[in-house]
Amino acid sequence: MILAGPGPAALLAVLHAQCFPPGERWDEAAMASLLAMPGCFGCVAGSGTDGEPQGLALGRVAADEAELLTIGVLPAARRGGIGVRLLRELGMEALVRGAGCLFLEVAVGNTAALALYDSLGFTRAGLRRRYYPDGGDALVLRQALPDRLTVHNA
Repeated sequence: MILAGPGPAALLAVLHAQCFPPGERWDEAAMASLLAMPGCFGCVAGSGTDGEPQGLALGRVAADEAELLTIGVLPAARRGGIGVRLLRELGMEALVRGAGCLFLEVAVGNTAALALYDSLGFTRAGLRRRYYPDGGDALVLRQALPDRLTVHNA
């Protein structure tokens, strides 16, 4: 489900807090600030019959490029396909908003995330040294989004 505007900031902050350690959590004010930016949107995905949100992604489109700002899946729901669903939904929304590609940064040692991104066709576009507060490097990954004709006929 695509979310926009400041309304879903509390929900996104609660989910983010459940997905990340204390020093990496984004609070409601941070979420509201991001969602108020032009081109920014979020999405949530659930699992099971209750459909309760089990993960979130936040993205931004500027001109013809999109950026994944954050993605997280609740620990108990990981490896169940929610991350794939979130990335696909975020990519489709980015495409609708005019983006032709999606970029993201990921810690070089985050093997689970790297495997997910690789399975979805992301390729290496660069390296950001000392990108993270702990001094860790980040890989910049890129995924070409399908063209509108392909999406329309799918």
